[in-house]
Amino acid sequence: MRVPLSWLREYVDLPATVSGRDVQAKLISAGLEVETVEQLGAGLKGPLVVGKVLTIEELTEFKKPIRFCTVDVGDSNKTGEPQEIVCGARNFAVGDKVVVVLPGAVLPGGFAIAERKTYGKVSRGMICSGDELGMGDDSSGGIIVLPPEYEPGTDAIELLELLDEVLDIAVTPDRGYCLSLRGVARETATAFGLPLRDPALLDVPAPNSYGYAVQIDDPQGCDRFTARTVTGLDPEARSPIWLQRRLQKAGMRSVSLAVDITNYVMLELGQPLHAYDRARIEGTIGVRRARQGEKFTTLDGVDRVLDAGDLVITDDRGPIGLAGVMGGANTEIADATADPETGRVHGTTEVVIEAAHFDALSIARTARRHKLGSEASRRFERGVDPQAAAAAAQRTVDLLVLLAGGTAEAGVTEVTALVAPRTVTIPADHPDKVAGVAYGWETVVRRLQEIGCDVSGQDELTVTVPSWRPDLTDPNDLAEEVIRLEGYENLPSTLPKPPAGRGLTSRQRLHRRVGRALAGAGYVETLSYPFLGEGALDQLGLAADDPARRMVRLVNPLSDEEPALRTTLLPGLLGALRRNEGRGNHDVALFESGLVFRPRENQAQPVRLPVDRRPTEAEIASLEATLPEQPRHLAVVLAGAREQSGWWGKGRPADWADAVESARVVAREAGAELLVRQGGYGPWHPGRCAELAVVVDGTEEIIGYAGELHPRVVKALGLPARACAMELDLDRLEAAGDPVVPGPRISSFPVATQDVALVVDSSVPAADVERVLREGAGELLESLRLFDVYTGDQIGEGKKSLAYALRFRAADRTLTVEEASTAREAAIALASERTGAVLRGA
Repeated sequence: MRVPLSWLREYVDLPATVSGRDVQAKLISAGLEVETVEQLGAGLKGPLVVGKVLTIEELTEFKKPIRFCTVDVGDSNKTGEPQEIVCGARNFAVGDKVVVVLPGAVLPGGFAIAERKTYGKVSRGMICSGDELGMGDDSSGGIIVLPPEYEPGTDAIELLELLDEVLDIAVTPDRGYCLSLRGVARETATAFGLPLRDPALLDVPAPNSYGYAVQIDDPQGCDRFTARTVTGLDPEARSPIWLQRRLQKAGMRSVSLAVDITNYVMLELGQPLHAYDRARIEGTIGVRRARQGEKFTTLDGVDRVLDAGDLVITDDRGPIGLAGVMGGANTEIADATADPETGRVHGTTEVVIEAAHFDALSIARTARRHKLGSEASRRFERGVDPQAAAAAAQRTVDLLVLLAGGTAEAGVTEVTALVAPRTVTIPADHPDKVAGVAYGWETVVRRLQEIGCDVSGQDELTVTVPSWRPDLTDPNDLAEEVIRLEGYENLPSTLPKPPAGRGLTSRQRLHRRVGRALAGAGYVETLSYPFLGEGALDQLGLAADDPARRMVRLVNPLSDEEPALRTTLLPGLLGALRRNEGRGNHDVALFESGLVFRPRENQAQPVRLPVDRRPTEAEIASLEATLPEQPRHLAVVLAGAREQSGWWGKGRPADWADAVESARVVAREAGAELLVRQGGYGPWHPGRCAELAVVVDGTEEIIGYAGELHPRVVKALGLPARACAMELDLDRLEAAGDPVVPGPRISSFPVATQDVALVVDSSVPAADVERVLREGAGELLESLRLFDVYTGDQIGEGKKSLAYALRFRAADRTLTVEEASTAREAAIALASERTGAVLRGA
């Protein structure tokens, strides 16, 4: 909402010393978002006057049309003689009144005007266009031609109101009343402690039976409709300069006098209006819902197919307006045209003014359905004062009579549905409790009265909300009004005092530990958008019946290509890997921890929780039942070098083992035993994929996969060759682990190291052998490490040798050689029994 300060001063007697910046500071303190204060005419310096074109000489010897003009500027040039000016514009003629800037003046932007010789003539000034005067966008791009009644020499700076300040306010949806000068003036008057001259306080005649016939078939969609008729309009009447300039400063263009007046009153009072050409209306004006598939042409010339939910204005033929959004072309105000034979001017001479109040939700849906936002719909969907309709219609009638020479008919139509004023009961000390400040009864009542409320009561206040504030519905809304008017900056800054014993949850602590561990292992955390499309799952090579393809779809997605919530973290992470590779960062190790979303079976319907109290456990549970399942996953991706080469030696590339090791790092932080075995799934290479499992409540569960990505996936996503990834369900891993992870223990007793090399079939996973060795070695085993894998002629075809280093240690004594050897032999024996392992060299 653009608010010219000169217009605002008509309703509030601001001191002359108050600038737009001062008003901005006050309104921001009161809670309005005043984004900028535009200084119109900044740097403008006269003389800038009205001139009358006396003669025009066409200079034809140049490549473009040039005119040498003499202009009467009165006594403003100190000589009274005509001013000689060279001009290239062609939209003016002899006798026209124009705006002339004389030598010595400075136009906006620091453009100084001086007498100079050009095109073989001496030009003593310039005939100005709107753009050159900083009047905003001039669609015609030509010279300003003024009405003939202004005398040459008149100060054009004052006439065109070129010096002004305009406040640009970003009106939030809950403050629709500020989409008008009336609303902003009320806030300004309150902020400065000054009285308000309410422009809606007009003498309005009582409704009678002589007005234009109106029939409302949908009182839910339209609870008030005021109609007034004005006849005898002069079709040649044009909007005066002051009206055009106010519309221009407010960001609207001048169309015609009748339309300009309706727009002016809308900006002034906040009530959208529409003017119909009475001669083009047939029968009674009606308000109803559109018939499905009904067709209608709006003022912008577009043929629209209506929906049954659209509210329309009709006559006996059908729709003549899309209620609260845009009028119809079939009742448009006609421009004045002259009959070439008789010279008689034709145009609209009788208008019917509509000032109605429509349901906000209905108008918002219609505007979005037809992608047809307008100044009217913008106001209706935020809430318009229903009590302002009659005053807005009267104001429009008065201006039409004054500016167009019309006559107001005596008939006044007003169809209304009785709506009782809304009241809210609030404890007098409620704002004090919300803000933590003792305002007191007197301050609370005064502030509520300043926003237009009627207040009664002592300890318990009964507040009647004004009609222009539909956003005030409960005690907290009223408390907010008191607090903002008293000043948010005056609220004390106090730190909350949490009760003892409350800290991070076990889930939060695990999340932090895992993040620190992966960061210590060389991974960098990244965040991805939680949106997904079928195309990403196709690129990952997931089967058509894969559970990850069951997605929670969004009603209003940000992108049509990603209409659902993610079921896996890999697309986002792999996208980050691809961007890093494309920007020259080839050695990448990334991780992300976040929620994935899975639809529930028999999804419950959404519920609405109360706001006046804490929801019960049952209510919270019912709300959670409406949400999709949201387990927390963790994923990593790797590409390029895992260890850099240098003077210290050769580096090595990242491979599938690094992806598996990242899962082990996470499992250690969760205090869980991770089962790793060969597997195969979607995006991973079938021969280099590890299946990750844990035991939860005695049941083994697969929680993820790790390894090298499939070459087809690498090619489809444009990833580096041999890229690796891991993803697991962090919540299930936590459930399998011990929430209390013991810290490392340092023993003062020496370690006993025993090596063992076992020969097994090539098909036996090393992880199975390791697990059996740990079980057989018993409690004395401190650690076990695979340090060599050998295949070759020495052990036979189809066999492999696995060499392990076993470290034994007791917490309370030094182990003997016999104890360590016994533990080693027990481990070998169990491995031989379970896996068929044979001690190498035996």
